[in-house]
Amino acid sequence: MPELNRLMATRIVAQAAALDGVGWPEDRLVLRTAVDELLIIPPVADVSSVTSRDPYAIVVEDASYAGVWLGAEVAATVLQRHCEWRVADQRPHFAQGAIAGIATKLWLETDRVLFVVPAPYAAEFEERIA
Repeated sequence: MPELNRLMATRIVAQAAALDGVGWPEDRLVLRTAVDELLIIPPVADVSSVTSRDPYAIVVEDASYAGVWLGAEVAATVLQRHCEWRVADQRPHFAQGAIAGIATKLWLETDRVLFVVPAPYAAEFEERIA
């Protein structure tokens, strides 16, 4: 199992309408973690498209997660062994839930999957899915 590495991100909490329809740079992964929250990896500098719509938006740099990209076949094996819920077949797709008993966010692409866990649990996650 490859080692999980700290992920640098921008977290935005704002009114859902302020987040809807914002165009982010194509080199960023934008995860809608809740109706009013985004996690953008790697961080973005310009969030004016959100703050102009919601002046009370909370925008913070977030380094509280660790993650690893796994090839689709390896990821499928990990999910089959350690995930008690059904992962959608649609790609790309974002999902979140417990994997090996640890809160995990997944970004699933056709040929690879990003596993994201709270950084303090990275080593435990690695051990559990090894």
